Amino acid sequence: MRKFIDKIENFIFVIPALAFFITFSIYPLFKTLQMSFYQWDGITKNMIFVGFKNYIDAFKDPVWLKSIKNGFILSFLALIFMNSIAFLLAILVNSGIKGAKFYRVIFYIPPILSGIVVGYIWKWIYDPNFGILNGLLDILNLSHFKRAWLSDVNTALISVSIASMWQGVGGSFILFLAGLQSIPEDLFEASRVDGATFWQQFFYITIPLMSRTLMIVSILTILGAMQLLTIVIPLTNGGPGFETEVPALRIYKEAFSSYKFGYATALSVLLGIMLFIISLVQIKLRKVD
Repeated sequence: MRKFIDKIENFIFVIPALAFFITFSIYPLFKTLQMSFYQWDGITKNMIFVGFKNYIDAFKDPVWLKSIKNGFILSFLALIFMNSIAFLLAILVNSGIKGAKFYRVIFYIPPILSGIVVGYIWKWIYDPNFGILNGLLDILNLSHFKRAWLSDVNTALISVSIASMWQGVGGSFILFLAGLQSIPEDLFEASRVDGATFWQQFFYITIPLMSRTLMIVSILTILGAMQLLTIVIPLTNGGPGFETEVPALRIYKEAFSSYKFGYATALSVLLGIMLFIISLVQIKLRKVD
């Protein structure tokens, strides 16, 4: 009897958190799924059931497919370049270089800045007339490389990617640094006694023991790149044309510009399913390794 009473008491303590989770996670998820089967402008009470039409239209929508492609490009660039830079910085700071604590703070400032603020900072940097980038090219006598970085279809997406990576590199850096600091120093000392070089330590100690951290950072990087929004709005708002359109921005525009809330929720469901599958595949591959 006493055990039953203890379980009831424990459940009572869980009720507030459970109610919060159901109210702000489960119920919105259910309503999103429900709304994706309707045609609705988000304002009136007139909701027309259309079945799977929103999902079928999504696979025929060239702008949505373009945004998905751009999202994967941004993810690929972030995985290769941003995470490589973050890993290198983490190794340098973990090696005990002078001013390591200072670098930890400096590298983590961009991730805590508002995406809108970062977007406007980089918009100023890329400004074709008064921007730092074109000004620097003038100083270096490389004026022939000057261009309207955010208006040129050949450089717009890369420019957005660089701004995004600048903000995100600090987050990956912190996670990599935490992973490196969790590796016992005894392993490196023992390997040095056995005559192991830096690269042998890196490939046979650091990388294997960092595999879990690498997986987590990779998943977070893809999720972040595919959901990029706040930086893109002030930089290009998806332009020129749809060259920098990304999934989250497409969903936002469909909902709040075109007032197609039913279609926007269908897109968000598709994006959520896609990101879930990508994350699941990465986790499974890590277990196989």
